[in-house]
Amino acid sequence: MSANPALMRCRVAIVGGGPAGLMAAETLAAAGIAADVFDAMPSVGRKFLLAGIGGLNITHAEPFEPFMARYREREPVLRPLLAAFGADALREWVHGLGITTFVGSSQRVFPAEMKAAPLLRAWLHRLREHGVRFHTRHRFEGWGEEGALRFHTPAGVQDYAADAVVLAMGGASWGRLGSDGAWAPWLAGQGVDVAPLRPANCGFEVAGWSPFLVERFAGAPLKPVRLSFTDAQGHVQTREGEAVLTAQGIEGSLVYALSAPLRDTLLAQGAVHVVLDLAPGRTEAALAAALALPRQKVSLASHLRKRAGIDGVKTALLHECAPDALAAPETLARAIKHLPVTLVATRPLDEAISSAGGVRFEALDAGLMVQALPGVFCAGEMLDWEAPTGGYLLTACFASGRAAGQGAVAWLQARE
Repeated sequence: MSANPALMRCRVAIVGGGPAGLMAAETLAAAGIAADVFDAMPSVGRKFLLAGIGGLNITHAEPFEPFMARYREREPVLRPLLAAFGADALREWVHGLGITTFVGSSQRVFPAEMKAAPLLRAWLHRLREHGVRFHTRHRFEGWGEEGALRFHTPAGVQDYAADAVVLAMGGASWGRLGSDGAWAPWLAGQGVDVAPLRPANCGFEVAGWSPFLVERFAGAPLKPVRLSFTDAQGHVQTREGEAVLTAQGIEGSLVYALSAPLRDTLLAQGAVHVVLDLAPGRTEAALAAALALPRQKVSLASHLRKRAGIDGVKTALLHECAPDALAAPETLARAIKHLPVTLVATRPLDEAISSAGGVRFEALDAGLMVQALPGVFCAGEMLDWEAPTGGYLLTACFASGRAAGQGAVAWLQARE
């Protein structure tokens, strides 16, 4: 398809070189529009690369409806974006870069080499071939005179004139990689409706573990374990998986999967009382019967390990959270199945894997253009949505970047 000559005279600035910004640049370049990507860091895609160090979970292979349910209250507004460019389309796009993928046992999708670097290298090579230009160490500072974008650069303040702008500057987690949320008060000052930025996929703090527990078991995995609690709406939330005991509280994949309702309940109530089942594969009655067998001269720790499969950090947690329940088999069994832990705070936003909040969809039109700022589009974690880890975050970032790029194309076409 030949490019529109009028569009070829346009130039669009993409602020932010993460997946959303790069996908917007690719979409614009495919329409024949000159795209310039600006990033505050020395190179683009830094958070993307770091996220892939342990294995780049690019998307998830579960069916579409369960996939969409992961986006909670923002499912309706994200549905058209992900229907147009969802998990299957993203995998095909990755394959088009010469990167093969596979589906893991948990239905998570990974590149065959597991790492993000080969994918990013291939992508940047293709973008440059299509004429996309990159400007690193350019920190966006808003608009200057006559509507030009203003950047702080190693060479000083520089202005850039663009016909449209896509903002994809990330949320407010991992600020050292560029996504520090500094844009939020600035956009709010321009009359844009911005929801407060909050931690997502984050750890939680307790009032304080004992020094013994921290010294001996900080960083120890809790597996398998089931976590349950009643959220602020009175719904029981429960999930089984693996957590990690930290010096401040708990984190890990199980906690991240429940972090949104945990955080919201914490904000509403000031604390969250959760229950840990330390032996999800056994009933309370079976545990009580096993623990009632004679101990003879063995220690309680050995008895728990032999009769209930409880040892290490789980035994320490029983002493920490239910010391009065250890004397009798029945109360000990109940403590194993219903161990109370009170969470009092989230870990700091900058430590979170991702952030919630951002530019509300109600402030955007269907093409992701900011209604208060014509010609300015938003994508990625800047938008007010969240999802658990497991490929859902990246998939929506790619999809929203594509949608913002398409929105910019359509807006420029309408002006010609």
